[in-house]
Amino acid sequence: MVAFTLASASALVRSHPLGRGLSVLGKVMKLGYEPDVVIYTTLANGFCIQGKLCEALSLVYQMVKEGYKPDVITFTTLVKGLCLEGRAFEAVSLVDQMLKMDCQPDIVTYGIVVNGICKSGDCVSALNLLMKMEESGIEADVIIYSMIIDCLCKVGHIDNALNLLGKMDNDGMVPDVVTYTSLLNGLCSFGRWNDVARLLREMVKRKITLDVVTFSGLIDALLKEGKFQEAKELYEDMIERGLVPDTITYTSLINGLCLQNRLDEAKQMFDFMISKGWFPDAVTFSSLINGYCKSNRVDDGMNLFYEMSQRGLVANSITYTILIQGLYQVDNLDAAQKLFLEMQYKGHHPNVVTYTIMLDGLCKNGKLDQALELYSKLEKSRIDLNIFVHTVMIHGLCRAGKVDEALQLFNRLLEKGVKPDVKTYTIMISGLCGKGLLYEVETLIRKMEEDGCCPNDHTYNALIRGRLKNGSTSIVVELIREMRSNGFSVDASTRGMIIDMVSDGRLGKRFMDLLS
Repeated sequence: MVAFTLASASALVRSHPLGRGLSVLGKVMKLGYEPDVVIYTTLANGFCIQGKLCEALSLVYQMVKEGYKPDVITFTTLVKGLCLEGRAFEAVSLVDQMLKMDCQPDIVTYGIVVNGICKSGDCVSALNLLMKMEESGIEADVIIYSMIIDCLCKVGHIDNALNLLGKMDNDGMVPDVVTYTSLLNGLCSFGRWNDVARLLREMVKRKITLDVVTFSGLIDALLKEGKFQEAKELYEDMIERGLVPDTITYTSLINGLCLQNRLDEAKQMFDFMISKGWFPDAVTFSSLINGYCKSNRVDDGMNLFYEMSQRGLVANSITYTILIQGLYQVDNLDAAQKLFLEMQYKGHHPNVVTYTIMLDGLCKNGKLDQALELYSKLEKSRIDLNIFVHTVMIHGLCRAGKVDEALQLFNRLLEKGVKPDVKTYTIMISGLCGKGLLYEVETLIRKMEEDGCCPNDHTYNALIRGRLKNGSTSIVVELIREMRSNGFSVDASTRGMIIDMVSDGRLGKRFMDLLS
């Protein structure tokens, strides 16, 4: 009778709502039977599955209070619950507590907590856990090693990841395709193609077959580096091996073709993937829409947007933002604003990128008052505005001839502790030069130097044109020489200005020598 009742409680917790499990447990206790560690652990697991971690922890605390000793399964249940809620560091503390209570974590426990720590990007803690495992005589498996290697690669510690691969070899642990895929993706991200080739040879030597995920990662990396031919050859190699490209593979190829402005081929690839039974997802659609918009084929982009809806796919904020930018580029202000409103109506919250595009579009289309109104609302909101947003407004004010207002906004940024970048400084310098406010220009250049912000070619060209307009020819000579010593050269606009001024006698012919 006792065994049957306790088993019933356990089964109910696993297969029915948690409340019924607790109800049976209550009945069991009323009948005078004692629950055991298994029952408490099963109930705690039920709480964790339902996201009620506090109740799970309270139950285990009650269990200890009743004189029961949690076992490794109990602790592992709580560790998993903490990790599921993103509380990996508390899970690490719980593992330390296990050791103090003479309860040895097993490889399952360590695997769960290492996974949680790696997802948070804390490679140091993950490596410390690996060390603790070794000290406890528990041998990490290839899954744990792969998780840590993946974490190291994602935070840019590629050499440490390669060292850990070497440690696996020394310990007689054979890496699998997942391990190598993480390393290959990391190496590709940093353009270490020689190491990529070496690892691929190593995989062949070890008879580790590349899978679709590995191929897709490599193809994507090559395309982002502009190595389209190499990516195409890898795609063909993939087909020859009998591997079937998936949505991720096709999306990478479509994006790569769009980057090369080969939009018709990208659309052919899009149609081809559908013919092969792979349906484009929101990322695929957004990649092709982005390609169309960058080439000012916004109507084609909008048609794809409507097709998304017809296929039951929900456009995300990225898709909306791409289209809004495209519509502004082709001066379709009304459609851009309509889509912006639709985006919010559909429950997609505009992010700082969307707002930057909106402000830029309004400014460039002569709607400065609307831009200032939106900017004012954003300043009062909780959105963390970056320097790009402020720079767009400074540029908009300068373009409209409101340089004094632009300078006021620029100075307010300094008061708020927002650090302008070289683009912000250059726009402000250009605006001041256009108004002949050379004293303010000098003040701004000194501030730029104090901030450790180095001028770029745009800054120099803006200064040179400003000085030429105001007849400061001796300073122009110094600026051009300084500019060339820093590896920059005059742009087409500055060159044209100098040639015109030499032609009509406002500048001496020696200035032509400076252009050579």
